[in-house]
Amino acid sequence: MPKKKKMQKIGKVKKIKKIKKNKEKSNLKKTTGRTLYKSSSFKANEEKVKIKKIVKQPTEKRIYNIKDHVVYPKHGVGKIIAIERAKIGEIDITFYKVFIEKEKLTLSIPLNQQSHLRNISSINQINKAINILKGKPKIKRSMWSRRAQEYEQKINSGKIYQLAEVVKDLNKKNDIIAEQSYSERQLFEKAYERLKTELEVVLGEKAKSKMDKALKRFDEQPTT
Repeated sequence: MPKKKKMQKIGKVKKIKKIKKNKEKSNLKKTTGRTLYKSSSFKANEEKVKIKKIVKQPTEKRIYNIKDHVVYPKHGVGKIIAIERAKIGEIDITFYKVFIEKEKLTLSIPLNQQSHLRNISSINQINKAINILKGKPKIKRSMWSRRAQEYEQKINSGKIYQLAEVVKDLNKKNDIIAEQSYSERQLFEKAYERLKTELEVVLGEKAKSKMDKALKRFDEQPTT
């Protein structure tokens, strides 16, 4: 075979080998690209699953039980009538059902918000509240609108001593409506009833008489 033909044949073989190698490289790049895409999409899916797992109500130890009396600041004394569970979206929630007798209202308080509730005051705390009622009322010269706002904040604080202070400051020692403005009397009655309801849980029927004695209140006698 002539040398020229041999050289041409060898050149063709080399070209074919190069083309095959290039094809193999391109195929390898495509497959690696696909695997990388799949792995990245798999990671993205994994991250989504993790986010879903995080969305859960924080576990918290239950403090109160069914039939316990508690105080909810904005509504006063209530009784736990049930402990229930509900699912909102992907979240499982455990909550107290608190019945407020005075307002005929049932509240649902999630377990992770039970810090808003407090126990009924002890006998020592109640005695201290009664002593506060015996004190002299503080007379403030500020505008009534500002004082009314302060009294409202104290009533809704849920703190028994602040409640006793409002009752003491707004007490007129009798039931004559003319001596109090309508808004004053409303605030007094709200604070008085809140305090009395809590005292009744511990003292029973004696609560009202003890409060009235400390406040030196008397009912208006009927005229004959």
